[in-house]
Order: sequence, then structure tokens, then C-alpha cells
Amino acid sequence: MPVITVNNRQVHIQELNKGADQTVVLVHGMFSNLSIYYFNIAPVLAKHFHVVMYDLKSHGMSERFPDGYDLDNMSSDLIGLMDHLQLEKVHLAGYSFGGLIVLKTALKYPDRIDQLVVMEAPDPQDEKARNIIDEYSKEFLEHYVANFTDTTKVRMGKRQMEKNHRMYEFLFNQTSIKADMIREKDFLGEADFSQLKASTLLLYGADSNCRSTGEWLQSQISQSELELIPGDHNIPIQEPQLIAETIAQFLSKILTQNHG
Repeated sequence: MPVITVNNRQVHIQELNKGADQTVVLVHGMFSNLSIYYFNIAPVLAKHFHVVMYDLKSHGMSERFPDGYDLDNMSSDLIGLMDHLQLEKVHLAGYSFGGLIVLKTALKYPDRIDQLVVMEAPDPQDEKARNIIDEYSKEFLEHYVANFTDTTKVRMGKRQMEKNHRMYEFLFNQTSIKADMIREKDFLGEADFSQLKASTLLLYGADSNCRSTGEWLQSQISQSELELIPGDHNIPIQEPQLIAETIAQFLSKILTQNHG
């Protein structure tokens, strides 16, 4: 289990195809972990790129902390991870609240980010959108258990299940995560997207409650394109192959345009 120290915290990471020239860092959403990418999406991207995945603080196998879930702290953690791995510039992809983290990072550290992929980032001002994340965590756990079983041919034991549930209970009940998310409610409205340098791919579910946010972001980000994926907020679970191929095509196309 690769664990590194970032901003004095223990962070669980996974890397694929370390020898590739270009790096993609994948940021998962709240109440999930890096396995949402690990089983299906990351292996497709790793055919072309060095892929880095990590568990956000208090998620998966990273160290637990009671606070620091606002976008400033989360983007600083991401840059700290890049510094530790000696990655000067990367492509970023983030899902759900992870989509807000990568947007914040691209705005705050524009010279460190090449291209950007935002998947199902919600409007934090929308209470319904915040509730989607709560609902998603339950579906994610079922997905994680199913994939663990499929990949390892071993059914996840009761102890591991209980460990996962304890992690979710800790996040819900003993951290500032929900309060920090609510404090970010004006992030999209106050962000100056004219300062965003990165070409941006917006991936949203055709039937998602967050789709209108994706359409609004497309209108705000000059170098952006919106792709609608069959499904709802859970498109990485519902269409992982399509998600991976769409991201790979976008990054390859932009790289060709920039260097061709």
C-alpha cells in the first residue's frame, strides 16, 4: 500500500504507467475513494498516460482528519501531492466534489495544470446537489464491494465492510466536511473563469440533476466542451469505459493541437 506524506498527513496513492511522458491526476468525490477509477477508468488512461490516483483525507486508506475539507485546503493538498511526486505540470480530472477541487486548483495554480476534465461537479449552492453526494455514497459502497469481489475473486469480509462503514460515519459525523462544503456555496458564482488557462472537458450525465451546472460552466469557460454521457450523477459507475475513452480522446486531441 503506497503511502506518502503530504502537508504532514499520510496519503494513500496508486500509480499506473509511471514511465509515460504525460501525467493525469484523478480526484475522486466526497465519501468515496480512488477505487472508483482504479478498476475500470485508470487502466484505459494508463495506455497513454502516467495515472496518479489518491484518497482524499479521511477517505479510503488516507489518514483521518477532523477538518480542512474546504476547496483551498483540498487544492493545497493536491499541489502538495504533485510536489512530493515531482510533477511540475499535470492534466487534472475530478468527479463530483472532486470536480470542484480540480477547478479550484486550476484557477489557483494555473501554471501547474495542463488540461482539465470536470465530471459532474455540482453547484455547491444547490442543496439538492449536495444531497446527491450523500445518496451517491451509498451506491458507491455497493459498487466498491462488487468490484472488489470481481477483481480479487474474494468476497469482502465483514470486518472490511464494517471498516468502510466506520469511515463513512466518521466523515458524516465527526468532521467539518458538510459544513466546509456549505461554506463553498458561492464558489462557482464568485470564480473568475476568464482566468482559467486550461482547455476543459465537461462530462455530465444526460439525466443528471447536475446537468444544468455543466451547461452553465460551458457558457463561462471559453475553452470548454460539454459531453453528455448516458446516465445520471453516477456516470463513472454506469459508463466507465466511455468515460475513460472520452477523456483519453480529449487529452490526446488537445495535445496534438498544441504540439502538432
